[in-house]
Amino acid sequence: MASKVVQQTEELVHPILEELSLELVDIVYEKEGPNWFLRVYIDKDGGVDIDECGQVSEKLSEKLDEFDPISEAYFLEVSSPGVERPLKKESDFEKNVGKHVYVKTYEPFDGKKEFTGDLVDFKDNYATIQFKDKTRQKEVEIPFAKIAKARLAVSFD
Repeated sequence: MASKVVQQTEELVHPILEELSLELVDIVYEKEGPNWFLRVYIDKDGGVDIDECGQVSEKLSEKLDEFDPISEAYFLEVSSPGVERPLKKESDFEKNVGKHVYVKTYEPFDGKKEFTGDLVDFKDNYATIQFKDKTRQKEVEIPFAKIAKARLAVSFD
């Protein structure tokens, strides 16, 4: 059911974001305790502000009321993805080459399933990550299809 809500919300929010020159980063529909939350993460170059989040929330709320894809009560939240923005699409990886990332894979690469390091390249559907293994710098190439989860990461170096 959650994936259907996400899909329908995506269809409703796209024209709104296009009109405001904003980008959809992610949609999450999840239960926390007794409450359901529909979270829509938006962004643009330079980041989004609270007014833009408010505009999208207002317009999307009207559309959700009109088309009513969600049967139970829920809270709608529209926000920026923040500094640890998820990387979902190939274009997200392409735009973030040179940035510090966290990547979790479906299967081990170089004996590991989790990598934190610099995204040094993304081409031909492979992400190249340079990471520190104890005292040595290493590189790993991970096929996009084998990435379970990825996000920008804060570096404390």
